[in-house]
Amino acid sequence: MKTVKDYIRTIPDFPHEGIMFRDVTTLFSDPRGMRLAIDQMLAPYVGTRIDKVVGLEARGFILGGAVAHQLSVGFVPVRKKGKLPGKVISQDYSLEYGQATVEMHTDAIEAGEKILVVDDLLATGGTAEAGITLIERLGGEIVSCSFVVDLPELGGRKKLAGLGYDVHCLCDFEGA
Repeated sequence: MKTVKDYIRTIPDFPHEGIMFRDVTTLFSDPRGMRLAIDQMLAPYVGTRIDKVVGLEARGFILGGAVAHQLSVGFVPVRKKGKLPGKVISQDYSLEYGQATVEMHTDAIEAGEKILVVDDLLATGGTAEAGITLIERLGGEIVSCSFVVDLPELGGRKKLAGLGYDVHCLCDFEGA
């Protein structure tokens, strides 16, 4: 029986030499793989109050939308700067080679709502931490963070756990 990890292909030297890119599009394109991933992402939260799922740009939209649908809750996107049309709050974060900014609509989350954060891959944790910061600025309470892939050597899981967040990953890959 195939695992989620079996559906993910590795592309060497993308986008830069020395990087082993973990490509989840092969997981998404296979109906069994996609169902397996969504089912496994849902399993830890059965019986847990979740009001909204927040998906991080961009593959977190695919997963987050499916998870929100299965939980019968709303979905909220965290987008790159300049992509949302309404009033937004912004959060800067560090990338390997510079800075980036993510945004969320100011009316996307109400104070006290229980939030599940979803994305495809956890590397350094910078994007997830920025999204969490936006959620908490609006008064949302993080229930957990759920990812398909963890890259343990980059420390994102340890970072988020060290900040007090529950982190669930379906599989991990050694090496960056």
